[in-house]
Amino acid sequence: MVSNFVEELKWRGMMHDIMPGTEEHLNSGMQSAYVGIDPTADSLHIGHLVGVMMLRHLQLAGHRPIALIGGATGMIGDPSGKSAERNLLDETTLRFNQEAIKEQLSRFLDFDREGDNAALLVNNYDWMKDITFLEFIRDVGKHITVNYMMAKDSVRKRLSEESKEGMSFTEFTYQLVQGYDFLHLYRKYGCTLQMGGSDQWGNITTGTELIRRIDGGKGYALTCPLITKADGTKFGKTEGGNVWLDAHKTSPYKFYQYWLNTSDTDAEKYIKIFTFLSREEIEALVSAHREAPHKRQLQRRLAEQLTTMVHSAQDLESAEKASEILFGNSTAESLKALSEDLFLEIFEGVPQARISREDLDGGLDMIAALSAKTGFLNSNGEARRELKQRSISVNKTRVDESHVITEADLIRDRFVLLQRGKKNYFVLVVE
Repeated sequence: MVSNFVEELKWRGMMHDIMPGTEEHLNSGMQSAYVGIDPTADSLHIGHLVGVMMLRHLQLAGHRPIALIGGATGMIGDPSGKSAERNLLDETTLRFNQEAIKEQLSRFLDFDREGDNAALLVNNYDWMKDITFLEFIRDVGKHITVNYMMAKDSVRKRLSEESKEGMSFTEFTYQLVQGYDFLHLYRKYGCTLQMGGSDQWGNITTGTELIRRIDGGKGYALTCPLITKADGTKFGKTEGGNVWLDAHKTSPYKFYQYWLNTSDTDAEKYIKIFTFLSREEIEALVSAHREAPHKRQLQRRLAEQLTTMVHSAQDLESAEKASEILFGNSTAESLKALSEDLFLEIFEGVPQARISREDLDGGLDMIAALSAKTGFLNSNGEARRELKQRSISVNKTRVDESHVITEADLIRDRFVLLQRGKKNYFVLVVE
């Protein structure tokens, strides 16, 4: 028994275009559908998550999801939404990336469940590598006219007068290769639906056209909106680049912080797209958030759900503790419990001053720590004033002029955290 997958996508705001008859087709019984994933890195980033979530919702609705790794198409480069040609990859790199991506996908899709709707992972390089150029243009190319291909937005934009780059023949053929993928999956697995971002509509419909013209069959197309941020900046990007699902590329703490720092407008949209919370739960959350936006309940729940799903409950706990250290009422003990990497991550960008271990012999007085040795405060007089007003903390503990910094204050035997007021942090690095 299948549930209404299309309806689920609609209320979550995950529907952009849908070919007529798709919903009825899906409601008629279990179907197979696929999403193509670009294997140009050894990790997915959060820009891939919408497609992955669509596959997960599809499986939950009782259908069979197919994740297609674009090994062959990764060697070509998709012109859709691109202003220039991408770098091409060799087979060894592609295979390595595929294995890493499968591990990440397994957190969302069930590849091992019993029954007909267990998820599948395929790589289009496996069927494209044995097809010769002559075979391809004879058996596939003759069925699609150049006029048809030129009419696609992705091609037209790159060939317009505004585009200085133009388009290589390699990229021009991309839609035919992707279209053939759909035909292959239709033949081998009975796959009747391809899903993707709205910029993929042209490539997807080329596939449905090949299924119709070559096999006399019926394929369907469904796309989701491209995710945007309310402030106009690019979704999934930070100053450091992509937000990755791989913990080595983007730490669980930074991943958690990305979602926690989402705007109210975006959080209302993202909680529907990037979690599996029910409609009732989300409506209650949105209502509670609007009544008390300062509590950031939406952002917290969003960050909790995604960090647990992509990483683990333990990683979520660590990220929450780390956030509490930066923004809440933490203690010296909680600071000292941090790993060196996480400490540096939390206080990345905070001004630092280096002191020698000899400086701690016999203790470093607070005036020297704040001014003479470090220059954090402009003068000894300012340092005395701030200490008198009890606005200075050492490792989150308020101190006065009588405090002396010793090796007992060291975090991971290397750091001392100084703080003025609530938001001004300084790190002493002992060498």
